[in-house]
Amino acid sequence: MAAVGDERVAAEACQAVNRHLNSLVHPSKRSRLRALECIRAESVQKPLSSGVLQRLLDACLKPLLQSLSDPAERCRELAVQTLADFVRAVPEPRRALPYLIPALVQRLGQEELSEPAEELRLALLELLLLTVDVCGQQLAAYLDDMVRILQRTIVDPFPEVKKKSCECASKYARWTPETFHMQSESLIKPLMQTISHQHSKVRVAVIKATGTVIQCGNGKSVDDVISHLAQRLFDDTPSVRHAVTDVVGSWLLELRDRYSFFHKLIPLLLSSCSDDMPHIRDLAYDYWKKVGLQWQRENEEDLKDKLDWSAPTPVLYPPGEKRPELGCRELVFRNLYRLLPAISRDITDWVVGTRVKASQLLIILLLHAEDHITQHMELLLSTLYRSCMDEEPLIVQNSVKSAELIGIFVNPEVFLKLILTTLDKSACSAHLMVLSAVLKGSSGPILHPHLMRIGTTLALPDVCQASEKLEYLEQELLCVQTLITVCGKSCSEISLQLLKVMVTITSVTSDQELKNKVEKTLACLATVQNLDSFLDLYRQHMSQLIGWVAATEHQWTTYSVEHRQFETLITQSGPVLGESIHEVFPVLTACLQPNRDPEMRLKLFTVLSKLLLKSNETLNSQGQFSNYLETLVKDILVPNLLWHAGRTAAAVRTIAVSCLWALLHSQILTQQQTFTVYEDLVPKVISALDEDSKIARTLACRILSTVMKLCGNQLNPDQLNKIYPELLKRMDDGLDEVRVEAAKALAIWFHCTGNDYDRILFRSHIEFLYRGLLVHMDDPERDIQTTVLDVLKAGSFIFPQVLIQEIEAVKHKHRTPHYCEQLLQHIWSLNNNTSKA
Repeated sequence: MAAVGDERVAAEACQAVNRHLNSLVHPSKRSRLRALECIRAESVQKPLSSGVLQRLLDACLKPLLQSLSDPAERCRELAVQTLADFVRAVPEPRRALPYLIPALVQRLGQEELSEPAEELRLALLELLLLTVDVCGQQLAAYLDDMVRILQRTIVDPFPEVKKKSCECASKYARWTPETFHMQSESLIKPLMQTISHQHSKVRVAVIKATGTVIQCGNGKSVDDVISHLAQRLFDDTPSVRHAVTDVVGSWLLELRDRYSFFHKLIPLLLSSCSDDMPHIRDLAYDYWKKVGLQWQRENEEDLKDKLDWSAPTPVLYPPGEKRPELGCRELVFRNLYRLLPAISRDITDWVVGTRVKASQLLIILLLHAEDHITQHMELLLSTLYRSCMDEEPLIVQNSVKSAELIGIFVNPEVFLKLILTTLDKSACSAHLMVLSAVLKGSSGPILHPHLMRIGTTLALPDVCQASEKLEYLEQELLCVQTLITVCGKSCSEISLQLLKVMVTITSVTSDQELKNKVEKTLACLATVQNLDSFLDLYRQHMSQLIGWVAATEHQWTTYSVEHRQFETLITQSGPVLGESIHEVFPVLTACLQPNRDPEMRLKLFTVLSKLLLKSNETLNSQGQFSNYLETLVKDILVPNLLWHAGRTAAAVRTIAVSCLWALLHSQILTQQQTFTVYEDLVPKVISALDEDSKIARTLACRILSTVMKLCGNQLNPDQLNKIYPELLKRMDDGLDEVRVEAAKALAIWFHCTGNDYDRILFRSHIEFLYRGLLVHMDDPERDIQTTVLDVLKAGSFIFPQVLIQEIEAVKHKHRTPHYCEQLLQHIWSLNNNTSKA
């Protein structure tokens, strides 16, 4: 009875629908639209059984499909909705496929868009997706048509259509894997065209669809998509990177021929292990662990020995890092020969993001490969040398971490042979950076047998003097600091070599911050050797250091590093210098001869002046410097005071005068030593009174003052009479400071005239001197007047009668006779005191 009832209801429904089918081709849009509405009202919108609806679909399928091409958009929309409702409700939608699929191909699968409305294209695609859901494997026979539609809709201009197409492709691939693989490659090109779409949701949909299409299709397509997926790892949207990680992880677990693509897929998954987002990192690590365990199970026989006798975790394994599973480590090791060349290329790519990813991936690979990286050392080191010179700090930081891992896992015999040979041939900052990093990763006991070789290489001139750039010197110092930190007390074996390196760094840099770092490092080196201070380091090695730099002293010029090293040694060694004066002084003497490079002499004289000013703390710390004073004056200072044409020669004379003044100011020179060098020295000092340099003239006056003080009244009249005219000339100097110093020197000159100075015999000299000073007592400058007044007071005792005559002769000419009166008053009071006495 129920069947009869259904037949009757179906007949009535078909009759009701048939009345409107002819109107679907009516010229009037309103009539067609009304007909579609009536068909919907008489069919899908009524509570009819599925069997009745199946009968109705069979009856009106073709007219409805024709309405998909209706000129009116509203009619096409109603036709799509009606068909979707039918497919969703009928028990056997497959019966519509022979007509439905071709119609959809006609509307969606053409070269040119047949359906201009975006929303209707989306609705048609939703109808197709619904058909895939309800028909499943029954669509296998329509593979070509389905692919044809998806090829067009995946690249559709409307983003929503793209997303729905990707969903449809994924579902169809899962339903029909037995046949889909024959045409799966046809979808790869449109998918890759869309994978870089500006909407992130579209990119995610494409990536997921790509994963399913290749999983259920032809695995060879991995080669076509791998570069596109790799590019998506740089996507700014985390959901896109998450999708790539998910797809690659599933391929590594489920792809039929995954073993062929391990070397291409592993880098993508491991790159996600260093993603910025924690949930992506966690997903990648979770997949990677599963991949390793699965591969381990699948190759259990091959790994039997390693599973039974698993190698312990390396002693120096990085703290905080969890050691990967054996399967993961083996997978990386067995594919490392393919992975490293690719990373080596990418780590110098022109795109910063690519270089950063490559540097991060290298760290992960090295953590997995452990000591297996030994056989790849040449490629690894050459790669790190390049990446350590990158402008991006993060890349350099990652490269240094990779180098530390080499130090952890590789025998020093291997990496030192390669790195030190490279350093010896062509040292650069990158080589030193890698060396310091591998040393940091290693340990003191392991490095101990190789310390001498490391220290000797670092101290080689071709290494420690290879560059004066700050970055190079910083890396050089970092190598020293790392050795001290890692090896500790063992560094005493290469203390001399390390000291040479630090002396060189200090010598060639002008950066004060770097010099301060060197001082701290010296203190650390002394501390690990249980020494009180870095001066003890110099005390241990001063003789060797002097011999080291002096080996080429005959070739030194201002550009020689060795002469700067020598300067550093004698300025930094403090009181130790006095202990080694017998080795230092011959070098100074040889380098300060007039025939040597003038600019170099200038620098050395400057250093010597500073040392002489603190002689008791440096040159004379042991009280032995007095043995070398005569040599210093006669063989070094006097020859450099000789006049030679040129500005450089004048500068040398000036600095030599300064050095002489420092010597006298230090009060080391005794009266006897002064007498010994007097005849050689004073004529050169007198000639310095005529130098163009105001400093030279000023210091020359001071030197004469000091010499006369030291000699006192031991100077004979001839010696005195040669000095005062030159000093009197300086009273006409253009610089007041020189005139004041000359006047002070004349005051001392008066006190040097002892009993041997015959006043009657040398009256003319006295008159000339008094007359000249009286002229300057009338100077426009008040300071000069008072200074000269004091000089004349000091010298009035020699021949007061003559001075009174000279004063009376010029008093009326002075603009300020007041000073003449003061001077006369002083002489009278002096005479009265003498008479009373």
